[in-house]
Amino acid sequence: MTRPLLGAGLLIALGLLLGTGPASAAGQPAGTPDARDLSAVAALATSPSTVDQLAKVTFPDSPKVAARMANAAKAEPAASIAVYQPTAAFVAGTSAVPADLAYVAVPATLGTGEAATVWAQREGQNWTVVNIASGDVEKRLATQAGKGYLLHEPQINAWYAVDGDAVTVLDGSTTGVAAGTRMTVAQYQSAVHSRYGDKLPGSAYDRSGAAGGFGPSAPASDDAGVPGWAIAGGAGALVLAAGVALRLRRRTEG
Repeated sequence: MTRPLLGAGLLIALGLLLGTGPASAAGQPAGTPDARDLSAVAALATSPSTVDQLAKVTFPDSPKVAARMANAAKAEPAASIAVYQPTAAFVAGTSAVPADLAYVAVPATLGTGEAATVWAQREGQNWTVVNIASGDVEKRLATQAGKGYLLHEPQINAWYAVDGDAVTVLDGSTTGVAAGTRMTVAQYQSAVHSRYGDKLPGSAYDRSGAAGGFGPSAPASDDAGVPGWAIAGGAGALVLAAGVALRLRRRTEG
């Protein structure tokens, strides 16, 4: 069974992507990691325990290797990327803040030489590694985001760059919207409201227990290959109903 690694307890370091402190002004994301946060993430990602996990883990369906590569396991905190997700208030239309921080992605390499990404999430004043995901999606998309920040709509695995009032689709394959498509923040808000507005916490959909409503939660241990906060709520059920493949990112096997 696949599971989040260390669930108990993401190129170039773009200052404009990571920001310099918490932001709450309209149109800016919330929870942006500051220098102290990034230092804590760097220490966490390069700690002996994390590197040891990188050296040992294997992804489901990974090619079998005869031997692990000496000293291959490592994290690259200098290339960390802040990844944001839409807020419930933005989806509801009650806030102009499009997103808040989902996690910090630290590009990494496994002991097998495969590309991976360490996911670090803030827990109070501390940071915790919540998963090691396959591949380097965040790293690759960050190069396309320019001076905007990276926004992930996890319910449908769509990726965007947000720069001021412009939202640019980086990967909209599950929606059929071509990469490079641009819209305003208001247009994007209208789109997510139409997708999830009736599935927010407290909605009839939420109360029905169909999927728990829209919103973040702790990463879940499941075979879907996506974090619990990504499919928590009606939005996740919407993905299931639409038949969209949920094995979006492979998790490590312990």
